[in-house]
Amino acid sequence: MKKENEKRLMLTAPELQRVFGGGDNHIRRIEKELHVEIIDRDGELKILGTGSAPARAADLILSLARDHGEDPDEQRVNYGIDLARSGESAEAMETVDADVICHTVNGKPVRPKTLGQKAYVDAIRKHLIVFGIGPAGTGKTYLAMAMAITAFLHNEVSRIILTRPAIEAGEKLGFLPGDLQSKVDPYLRPLYDALYQIMGAENYLKNSERGLIEVAPLAYMRGRTLDNAYIILDEAQNTTPEQMKMFLTRVGFGSKVVITGDATQKDLMPGAKSGLDVARAVLKGIDDIAFCELTGRDVVRHPLVQKIVRAYEDYESKHRGDRSREKRKH
Repeated sequence: MKKENEKRLMLTAPELQRVFGGGDNHIRRIEKELHVEIIDRDGELKILGTGSAPARAADLILSLARDHGEDPDEQRVNYGIDLARSGESAEAMETVDADVICHTVNGKPVRPKTLGQKAYVDAIRKHLIVFGIGPAGTGKTYLAMAMAITAFLHNEVSRIILTRPAIEAGEKLGFLPGDLQSKVDPYLRPLYDALYQIMGAENYLKNSERGLIEVAPLAYMRGRTLDNAYIILDEAQNTTPEQMKMFLTRVGFGSKVVITGDATQKDLMPGAKSGLDVARAVLKGIDDIAFCELTGRDVVRHPLVQKIVRAYEDYESKHRGDRSREKRKH
């Protein structure tokens, strides 16, 4: 029978509020997932459990208790539990929680929320071209947008250019009425959403009318040289190798480029090569180009989305293994 261990912590009232969460949901989840019992006696927490569980829970609680401008949400608690279960120190999250890129128009801080996202943001700061590759919900585009808007507002670049290939996601949308901009806007909606949330619709429209912020399909990039600009190519898995080469050779002096994509969600014609896959093979090892691989652990949407992503990763990994074994048999 394992010996029961104990850890004690003294917390202030605001710290307790952050740690316990609404309806004590956070603390109850920590108890359940880390297999500990937590008793509160006037600000002193007594954490009981076997092995290293109390120490891991105490580490996580101290991390959640610190004030970083907003109370921990469900995603932050779940990620902290995930780190604790894998034996990683919750202190590693200190630099993540403290890294505020900017604020939305509503005053909410925009920051990386996982270690993978922090590495991605740091890579954007250090390199001229960064590829952010990972599943939906890992914040690839949103964080890139936050970095671009911050650089623009600080006069580090003179304009922002946002682009993505206009490919239908497995659906035939048919005839779309209106001018060319009306036809391509549905494909670019996720970029507009991030712009409005971080910059505000009025500020975006003002800068857009002055030509300082451009949201356009990838085809518009051909024949241009883009100097002193922050350029984001979204949904890069849907580019052809020729389009990717065209885009990368548009980069001019004083520019910063972030390319995002999910290699598992291609909408290209069957058998067509993805420009993202080819770029990853061709450009690795070149100075000032970084590749950041985000995973299911970096998903920051509803916890169910994280489970869905992981289930698909496991399924696809198993089937790749099955296909590899079949090839060896033949």
